[in-house]
Amino acid sequence: MNGLKLLSTVIILGILSQACAQEKTANESGQEKTTESDIIPIKLANSEWKQRLSPEAYYVMREQGTERAFTGAYWDHKKEGTYVCKACDLPLFSSETKFKSGTGWPSFYEPLAKSNVGEEKDSSYGMARTEVHCARCGGHLGHIFPDGPKPTGLRYCINSVSLNFQPKD
Repeated sequence: MNGLKLLSTVIILGILSQACAQEKTANESGQEKTTESDIIPIKLANSEWKQRLSPEAYYVMREQGTERAFTGAYWDHKKEGTYVCKACDLPLFSSETKFKSGTGWPSFYEPLAKSNVGEEKDSSYGMARTEVHCARCGGHLGHIFPDGPKPTGLRYCINSVSLNFQPKD
């Protein structure tokens, strides 16, 4: 059983490495970062996600939870760079599209590439919302609201615990 687990880990790491290399090449050429066909989905058992993620990140990303407002690492973060998925490192948002929404969560008016985030209707808690998730691993990121700034008028309200930050070189 341990050999099978090791083999699956090696395969996943190979896939991630290949995908990251493709994204880096696309980024360097100035083209759009990824397309849907470039993204190879990652499917892991809940037990594997629990090993990879902190308890809070697991709660938010795998159980569609929400971190408390004004508590996350990135709600007031101002450095230049790229926000990537905490679970799989897929580039999600640029600091160039981040804005101060006053909500206590990092907010962006558009993703780095539309293909990197998925959307799904969410009617939990008696509200009609649109959930945002990572297109590669399916991790819950937050929600989209139609009250953002120009040019899109959208606010991607994202949990800090769902993100890692890669500073601009």
